Amino acid sequence: MGIISLLMVLVVLAFTNIKSGTDVTSAAYKIKGVLDTARTYAKANNTYTWVGFYEENVSNPSSPNSNTPAIGRLVMSMVASKDGTNIYGSSSGPIDPTKLFQIDKLAKIDNVHLWTHTDAPSGAGSTYGLRPNVASTYCIGNSSPSDSTTPFQYPVGSPAPTAQYTFRKMIEFNPRGEARINNSTNALQPAAEIGLRATHGITVDTISPNLVAIQFTGVSGNVSIYRK
Repeated sequence: MGIISLLMVLVVLAFTNIKSGTDVTSAAYKIKGVLDTARTYAKANNTYTWVGFYEENVSNPSSPNSNTPAIGRLVMSMVASKDGTNIYGSSSGPIDPTKLFQIDKLAKIDNVHLWTHTDAPSGAGSTYGLRPNVASTYCIGNSSPSDSTTPFQYPVGSPAPTAQYTFRKMIEFNPRGEARINNSTNALQPAAEIGLRATHGITVDTISPNLVAIQFTGVSGNVSIYRK
């Protein structure tokens, strides 16, 4: 009986790891789809687009919510410039919501956490095989980079509606399809990254190996997914 009980525990743990791995992989492909759509829209319509990332407390079914810790539910918004310019120019401050167009409805993914992966030892791609190392400055995760100086809100429109979300972590695509973290004040990078870990509610899974890195190139905006 003791052996059977032990085997049952091991089976449950293995199933949990497989389930969280499936969830985080599915989330990665959903994010990739949003990025591909934003890039295609920017090029097809000769305009600028932005994809914003926001994390909130998944234990509260209401969304948006301000509960802490803000872990477990990833919210994404995809917007475009109405006039084809980057709108904010060289100045800081929130992007005028009356000058933005909502490309698609909000995307929400439960049981994932934005995570800045540690690359150690340097040059080894952490434990992701051929994954290129990315400086934390160009990673969207739970630490660097600093919040964008040109955030945008949801919803957008004219007259300006009351903000439900303010997206301070974002990726910008220009009319050539080039991708930058936050906005055009940042240089194009060979690779930038969005990091994910699985969660169980608001608890980040730091034990299972289900880590995901979604990388995109600055010049072409091509998106690749790396899994551990």
